[in-house]
Parts: sequence; structure tokens; C-alpha cells
Amino acid sequence: MIIGTAGHIDHGKTSLVKALTGIDTDRLPEEKRRGITLELGFAHLSLGDGQVAGVVDVPGHERFVKAMAAGAGGVDLAVLVVAADEGVMPQTREHLDICRLLGVKAGVVALTKSDLLEALGDDWRALVEADLAALTTGTFLEGAPVVPVSSRTGAGLGDLKMALARAGTTLPERPAEGPAFLPVDRAFSIKGFGTVVTGTLLSGTLAADDAVALLPAQPGGRSGPFRVRGVQVHGQPVARVEAGQRAAVNVTGVETEDVHRGMVLTRAGELPETSMLDVELTLLPAAEAPLAKRRKLLLHLGTAQVEATVALLDLDTLAPGETALAQLRLQSPVGALVGQRFILRGSRALPGRGATVAGGRVLSITPPRRRRGASAVVRPLLEADAAGQVAWLLRQAGYAGLTQTELFGRSGLGPKVLARTLELLGAKGQVLLVDREKRLYVSHDVFEGLRQRSLALLATFHEREPMREGLSREELRQRLSAQLDARLFQRVVQALVDAGKVESEKDVVRLKGRGRTLTLGDEAARTRLAAELSAAGLAPPTVTELARKLGLPPEKLQELLKVLVAQGTGVRVSEELCFDANALLALRERLVAYLREQKEITTQGFKDLVGQSRKFIIPLSEYFDREKVTLRVGDKRVLRRG
Repeated sequence: MIIGTAGHIDHGKTSLVKALTGIDTDRLPEEKRRGITLELGFAHLSLGDGQVAGVVDVPGHERFVKAMAAGAGGVDLAVLVVAADEGVMPQTREHLDICRLLGVKAGVVALTKSDLLEALGDDWRALVEADLAALTTGTFLEGAPVVPVSSRTGAGLGDLKMALARAGTTLPERPAEGPAFLPVDRAFSIKGFGTVVTGTLLSGTLAADDAVALLPAQPGGRSGPFRVRGVQVHGQPVARVEAGQRAAVNVTGVETEDVHRGMVLTRAGELPETSMLDVELTLLPAAEAPLAKRRKLLLHLGTAQVEATVALLDLDTLAPGETALAQLRLQSPVGALVGQRFILRGSRALPGRGATVAGGRVLSITPPRRRRGASAVVRPLLEADAAGQVAWLLRQAGYAGLTQTELFGRSGLGPKVLARTLELLGAKGQVLLVDREKRLYVSHDVFEGLRQRSLALLATFHEREPMREGLSREELRQRLSAQLDARLFQRVVQALVDAGKVESEKDVVRLKGRGRTLTLGDEAARTRLAAELSAAGLAPPTVTELARKLGLPPEKLQELLKVLVAQGTGVRVSEELCFDANALLALRERLVAYLREQKEITTQGFKDLVGQSRKFIIPLSEYFDREKVTLRVGDKRVLRRG
């Protein structure tokens, strides 16, 4: 587990950590010189029975709350440090607010500088204890032990360790089977080893030789995959690090200057970066005013800090103490995990407690931009079990679907749970496995929507273009969506064919019993056009000439030519020329007979064979090349084999 300090500046957090662990977490020269903590500090504490906890020491000054929030994101157990001679102060309140909003479930109050209590008197001690009781009422620290300690004399340190060990037994385990997710709080380089990143692993596991990525990707830089060279916990090499442990991870393939606090180390391919988050949001009861629906605040998520616009989904304003659904639209992308806790801070401090105004938990990552009133779409996630969550994600993914790996990252479910859930949903017909190799799934609701849209598109097509036999498969796919997976589209068409709704012939799709229908006028025009081509033989009029001669609009003539071609009466040789099929077949037979006897034919020889001008000779010779009857060799043509 991870123990984190919290409390006002100069209340003795760093001294207490040193007294407990023997480790001075103030490592920067400026911290030594000024005597205050400016950055996160790290130590480890033995709690007996072989249990060793990571310790995160945070700055107490209000100017460094952003560093405190970065450290508190992975804390399991909070030690609220309150100096006996000062009592509850503004950062005491803000740090407790932050811990509450970040989901810390247990903790202990350390009443530091206890060696001063005797001199301060019983009345002062009673006043401090009353303030602490009022402060912690309704929080995870309500009823928690208040342990007087003195870092100077060592009094109470044993009692504090025992209280921490007892509190630790109530903590739930971190999800070791979820996606690997380590918010980076520090990055440095060690000669001979390269880049090392440190942080608390909030989910999953990491081991040597794992392929990892850093989110978000830096402009012009790589996000991965990189390789884990080795991992350490509390300074000791280990085979792997598990959720709930602080770790130092040696990563090869990335420069130290390309890594910074706020990034997330995750297994390659498991998680995308995101600039949108669907969230459940709570405004602190102490907030001075309601939260407006388009308020800009500073988001603290893991170790990242980024400006965010808070878009309330179903309210104009959020009153103090209330909870609502919202979407956070981020100024720059971050790495995020479903279920992860966050806080939001403003630019102005609340009276007596700092600038933290709200917090909550992430419900979904990479959502589309939500419109006002979209809370009904997001609300199912509040109560969703594994099956409900996966079904929701696939409905939201639409035609694109999600692979099993993508579902793993977006749901946070363990691999075994996810596999069982997909199997269950598949058996119920609620999801479809579209591509076994990619393990790509789509929602049955989405699949049914594609079926209905296909039928509607085909019906509209037949109404608008009655002379066409049907719609080509590719044209139908493009009309549904240019990004529609080819295998999914094939499944949709086959399902419609199996249901007797659609007929599929070669590359053409049509509604059952529908297809080409000609009016009496169209049939008469088709007969005249066929007669015209038959009479013209190997010297047909151009398409433009035919339209003028028959008195037909160019669009109508083009449709009639398609009918002739489909019926086998005409053959389209070029954009402007369509020949009578019988005349072309007779020419083909004569050409083949000639080549079998003479072996080759020149352009002039072909001209003599056809008996027409170059206007027809060139398109016809190219047509026979395309049809693989002839093969051009230099200035001559020969019969293709076979």
C-alpha cells in the first residue's frame, strides 16, 4: 500500500516521515536551504509481518498544492498531519478535501509536536481535538485514531505505526489484472542504464521486457513502444511490480528529456490518450457559488495538470455539495483510466481551505463531444456491471467496433472477466465477433441498425434508379460508411440474404423481387437504341450523337446503355462508344482466326480487317487488349495464350 502525508506547511510532515523511516525526503538543495518541502518526497516504511509500505511526502505550502495533488493520486492511506501548537489550518482542510475527492478510504491523524502539549495546557488540547472532530465529520477520517507524536523525542511513533498497520488491513486491493497504469511523478537518467521513471502503479502489472508506451505522445517524439529493462521497488530489483506499489522503471528507447511529470507509463497498445472525459462530478459543500456549465478549471488527474472546460450534461449550474454528470474537455491530451479519481481547482482560494473546488471519477475515456441533455447516454455507467459496461462501450463505438484489447483498456476489466463477459454477451446475441483474427466486436444494436439502414438505402436506390439492376456492394458499403469494416459489411449483407430480404448476384445487391423496371416509354427507347447500334455495326454513333439522334436526355441515354450492357445486347468499348454485341463477337472471331493463321497483326492490318477509320480502330484494339484476346508487342499485336 501507499501511505501519503497531508497537512499544512511547517506542521512536521517531512520530519515525521524521517522519524518513522530514517529517510530524509527533502532531497533538493533549495529544500535544505529554505527548510520547506517544495517537491514530492519518497520513502518506505516497514509495518511488521513483512509488510513494507511506500510513503509519499507532499509539500504543505499552498503554492505547491499541484505537487501535493500529483502525489495524492496514488495514496491508499492518508496521514493527516496537524501540529499541536497550531491546530487545523487552511491547507489542512484543502489537503483533506483533495484526499476525499481522490477516493482515499482510510487514514490516521498524527498530532505532531506532541512534546509541546503539556506546556500548551489541557484547554488548548481539547480545542484542537474539537476542531479535528469537526473537520473529519462525514469524511473517511471520522472516528479515525488521533495519535500524538513527537519527531524530536520519538514519543508516539510506535503507536502511529500500529495505527497505520491496523488501518491498512481495511484497504481493498488495487486491480492487478487491469491495464498497466503508472502516472509518472519523476524521470531521471542513470549512467549506463538510461531513463528511469518513477510513480505509483495504480492498475495492472509491469515486468522486465514488457513493451510499454508513454501517454500523451510528445509533439515530434515517440510514444512507444519502448522496452522495460528492469523494475525496482523500494530500491530493490524485482521480477515485476504490481498495482499498489511504488516503482522505479528503467525504460529503454526514450530520452529522459522527453519524459515529464503528468505522463502515464502503460503497456503498449492497451490505452489511448484522450482529450475528453465523461465524469461523475461533485462540487465541494464549502464552494462559495454554484459551478457554471462552461466553467474552466485546472484538472489534476494522476500526476497530470491540464486546463479543462467543465460541460454539465443536464444542469445549468451545479450547487455546492451536489453531484452531476459532466464532460471534461481538455486543453491538451492525457492518459486516463476508467474509475480514476480527479480533482478540479480554481484560480482563487476558498476562504480558509485553498482553491480545490470539485472532484470526481472518470466514467469513460475518448467519448465523443456530448451535447446538452446527454446525461441519459452516460448515466447507465453509474450502475453498470461488467456486461453492462462492455455492451455500453460497443454501442458507443458504433460501426467501428472495438477489439478485445481496446475493450480491455476502455473498461479496466481483467482479461478473464472481460473474456467471460464477451462470451456471455455473444451467447445472448448482444455482441457479434466480426473478425476472429483481430478479435473485433460490434454491438448487436449497431449491427441491426446497419441492416435497417441497408434496406432503407436499397429501397431509396430502387425508387430513384429503376433501370439499374441493383447497387454494387462497394457503393452500398460507401453509402453506409466509408470506414465500415469490410468483414462487418459482408456479415450485414449475408444476414439480409439469409433473412430473404435481399438478393445478391455477383457484385450487385438488390431488394428481394426488385431490380430493373422499365416504363413503356423506356422500353420503346431501349428498342430504338438497340436497333440503332445493330444497324451501325462496327461504326456506331458516339454517345453524344446517339442522344441527339434519338432525342433523349444524356442521363436517360446513359441508363439505357447500362441496360443494354447488362442484357448482353451492347458492349461499352470506351466512354463515347458502345457497340452491338453481335457485331463485336463476329469481329472477335475473325480476329482470332486471323492471328492463328498469321501469328501477328499490325495496326494497318487490323484497320483492313475491321474496315473502319482510326476513330473506331484504336478503341477496338485497346478493348481486345483489355479483354486479354490480344497482347501488344511493339507496333504489332499477337494472340494471347489460352
